[in-house]
Amino acid sequence: MYEQISHSLLNEILNDLKPEIRRQDLRHFYTRLGANFYAIHNLFQHLYGHRDDFKLQMLRLVETLARKYIKRSEQLEKLDIARENDHNWFLSQKWVGMALYSSGFAGDLQNLAARTAYLQELGVNFVHIMPILQCPTGKSDGGYAVSNFREIDDRMGTLEDLQVVADEFRKRDILLVLDVVLNHTSDEHEWARKAVTGDPKYQDYYYMFDNREIPDMFEQGMPEIFPQTAPGNFTWNETMQKWVMTIFHDFQWDLNYSNPAVFIEMLDVILFWINQGADVIRLDAVAFLWKKMGTSCQNEREAHLILQLMKDCCQVTAPGALFIAEAIVAPVEIIKYFGEDAVIAKECEIAYNATLMALLWDALATKNSKLLYQGLKSLPDKLERATWLNYVRCHDDIGLGFDDKDIREVGYEPYAHRQFLIDFYTGNYKGSLASGAPFMRNDKTGDARISGSLASLAGLEKAYAAGDEKAIASAIDKILLLNSIIFSFGGIPLLYYGDEIATFNDYGYLDEITKSSDSRWIHRPQINWERAELRKKPGTIENIVFSALKKLIAIRKETTAFADFNNRHLIDAGNQHLFAFVRFDHNRPSERVLVICNFGSEPQYLDLQTLSHSGFSIFGQLTDLYSGKRPTKFRDQLVLQPFHFYWLSEY
Repeated sequence: MYEQISHSLLNEILNDLKPEIRRQDLRHFYTRLGANFYAIHNLFQHLYGHRDDFKLQMLRLVETLARKYIKRSEQLEKLDIARENDHNWFLSQKWVGMALYSSGFAGDLQNLAARTAYLQELGVNFVHIMPILQCPTGKSDGGYAVSNFREIDDRMGTLEDLQVVADEFRKRDILLVLDVVLNHTSDEHEWARKAVTGDPKYQDYYYMFDNREIPDMFEQGMPEIFPQTAPGNFTWNETMQKWVMTIFHDFQWDLNYSNPAVFIEMLDVILFWINQGADVIRLDAVAFLWKKMGTSCQNEREAHLILQLMKDCCQVTAPGALFIAEAIVAPVEIIKYFGEDAVIAKECEIAYNATLMALLWDALATKNSKLLYQGLKSLPDKLERATWLNYVRCHDDIGLGFDDKDIREVGYEPYAHRQFLIDFYTGNYKGSLASGAPFMRNDKTGDARISGSLASLAGLEKAYAAGDEKAIASAIDKILLLNSIIFSFGGIPLLYYGDEIATFNDYGYLDEITKSSDSRWIHRPQINWERAELRKKPGTIENIVFSALKKLIAIRKETTAFADFNNRHLIDAGNQHLFAFVRFDHNRPSERVLVICNFGSEPQYLDLQTLSHSGFSIFGQLTDLYSGKRPTKFRDQLVLQPFHFYWLSEY
């Protein structure tokens, strides 16, 4: 009965579409719309069916999908069809990513296009260009306070420049990843400006209140994201004489997704950038999309329904595009952004594995894998047709969002252990060579996060300054150890620009008034291309790190066991300093790779009998894929040097 109503409404909507739309060749569009309309209508009605304008909004939604389909180029439409026919294409081991600010990496988009050969030299073929949309100077939050969703910031270039980048990437089989900031706009966005003038239509695009009564009720359950620089979650606007919800900074106004017009506007933005050539859209701050009094206003069920609806709509217009969920939340919540109760991803095909990232830094500081192993055992399995972005560093801080139960399970007290990690990575722990900086220390809770580049956090900056060759070699080993895991764990490894040449912290941000209070700028560098040229000079740090990562990438791409089909098995190595897992080819399970990592500062040993105890036969003649050599053995034990790893295969 409900399906009949849905199809009846679909027919009405198709008849109501404007004549200029109906005259277009919409064969693929109609087929996909028919296949997805029941789900779209169901979700849209669940979210907005109580409104008097529900049918009108449904018509606007379908018209938006049709208009964006018409504007999709023939080349992109062919790509959609090819990816529909190979729906697991993004699970391949061939994808290796890099996130970069175009300003820091190349200066602007024109120069980024010219630097594409550098990315290809390294082996990167999945490039996330950090926000490039119009933002107010000094109030941009690193590009995440957008004042125009359809225009490139003129400091970065133009839409035409981006098209050159997209074309250059496509010629080299590099995927283009772009940001869409879903949760908020800049207070200088056109919608916000119209709201300030008193326009009720646009005031309904945001959360606005005449007095503190409702904001105070919201605040009871809402945490503070930036307690040092932006305490609270509401900002008083003097012109409107209203309180505006601003979960992040006071210049970032939260969008009101209980208004269907907001949903349709933002869906239109997503499809606009997909039509510009984006293969993947990174959806920023998705955990915050639905606000409900009495909750933390994070991870609400309606936020998931919004993402499901966005995905179903994109399946109609541009099914070849993928979504990344930027949800840095508790492990049990992260997994939900793939979509629950399904095999294929109903929300986002890709999500950041923030849990793995934080656990890796814990293992490096403690020199053991206890919490790493325990935390990953507790991480729920992902869906079959979904994958992780695995990373060591990114543009953001390192949050210590481990589950307290896991921390206690391995014998640590949660608060004290987090304080140890903060002290260790900010160089305030005896014996630590790390050069990080605290970020957003909360005096109420004692919590803090950590900023710093990979090389500086791994101790390379201090070792280099001291001229300590042994410490330099150890820091490089740590850098490669961490990367060996993200390249082999299962998912898409994501490098952060500058890490491929061991870039140190950039302290210049302290001299800029708009950045000095945000320590994350310490790891948002301007690439020194003269230094980058040293990657070609044997014996330099740049050459050692770049060459090693290039080799890891090349081996990964040739190792089918590293494709992501839930084909990983954690192994209890029987040695707290070791972390081990087996990857196997999902088509040929007998073809396996044993990954073993030593987080200890001394040589460690793995008893090969451990493998049989874990349900695997003892490996035969083992070869390390990275070195091409047989691993060091002592009797029936493998020997790993400090901060070293093996990728072991029988073949």
